[in-house]
Amino acid sequence: MSEPDILDSRYSWLRLGITLAIALVGNVGMWAVVVVMPAVQSEFGIDRADAALPYTLTMVGFALGNFAIGRAVDRWGISVALSAAAVLIAASFGLAAASPTVLMLSLAHFFLGFGTAASFGPLIADISLWFQRRRGIAVAVAASGNYLSGAVWPVLLSGVLAGYGWRAVFGVLAGLTLVVMIPLARALRRPVPLASVEAQAAAQLARRGPAPFRPVTLQRLLGLAGIGCCVAMSMPQVHIVSLSVDLGYGQAAGARMLSLMLMGGVVSRLVSGFLADRLGGVVTLLIGAVLQCAALFLFLPFDGLVPLYVISLIFGLSQGGIVPAYAIVVREYMPAREAGARVGFVMMATILGMALGGWMTGWIYDMTGSYQWAFLNGIAWNVMNIGIITIILMRGRSRAQPVAA
Repeated sequence: MSEPDILDSRYSWLRLGITLAIALVGNVGMWAVVVVMPAVQSEFGIDRADAALPYTLTMVGFALGNFAIGRAVDRWGISVALSAAAVLIAASFGLAAASPTVLMLSLAHFFLGFGTAASFGPLIADISLWFQRRRGIAVAVAASGNYLSGAVWPVLLSGVLAGYGWRAVFGVLAGLTLVVMIPLARALRRPVPLASVEAQAAAQLARRGPAPFRPVTLQRLLGLAGIGCCVAMSMPQVHIVSLSVDLGYGQAAGARMLSLMLMGGVVSRLVSGFLADRLGGVVTLLIGAVLQCAALFLFLPFDGLVPLYVISLIFGLSQGGIVPAYAIVVREYMPAREAGARVGFVMMATILGMALGGWMTGWIYDMTGSYQWAFLNGIAWNVMNIGIITIILMRGRSRAQPVAA
């Protein structure tokens, strides 16, 4: 098989399957901290904002890791990056399990987030180079590993948490990461075919026409939009378990709400992938942003158990495709050879938004004693996100008109 023919090939789909399996295990550190947050708060006797600090530092590390590891992937390949990340994740889980203080626990989570990043943005950037006609759905499947991880592991780990405590949960995850990730990472040693990179670059220029802005400007606008959408997104994702506990429904019910939300997110990501292959990344991004904003309003009037289950699912179905759409926009308008660093930067911005939103929501809760104002805060950030994406879309269409003529 020649290099150009390998795009969208059987090997590409096999590689996508391996990528999804790695993402399913590699992203667990991002979600385990959400599930154990009430237990950590109880053990250390701290308030909600302090209990959210390990999550915030996880997301800060996750953000920086997406950018730094993305650059490393451009230079050394995804296999080396994933293997090193697996060792760092396992060591971080071990340190977290032995942490005597919240400060030490939070520091461990920073490194945990940094290593976990290898299984998100860098993995998405890598698989995007192996597809052209079906790039949207391939990126969506790879990104779905993050949500599948959040949907599956909280439920699977709830028994360990109830029976042995949160420290045992982290010990189990340390061993699992090494056993699964390193062998799978070695299966991705085949380098990206250079001919396919050049072919993709020429094809995207002919298909899309001029970019709406210069690459640096577009990257910064996407980063700012990513912060806005993910401050809004973080409120339900990070605090749904704590909200369930506050309302008297318990931690297990909250974990099920989170799983429903993330399973809806998986469906949303797959649907958005199909849409992106037909409508383009920017339009798909705008659709997701508007739907997420509408779903956030539903949390304001309802706090019953059944309504919260339903709204959690609706929220997941509305917003799951947003983050992968950023990667698709980057790949549509920016150089393929810089995919790791460019996608990593935008993913870093979205994750910083999650970190900021997770902490901000806890702070608003501590100040007001309620999540109502936190939801309103998220809606405001979401509106800013919609405005930026609309500007990008309008600018792109105005620049494309002379090309079409």
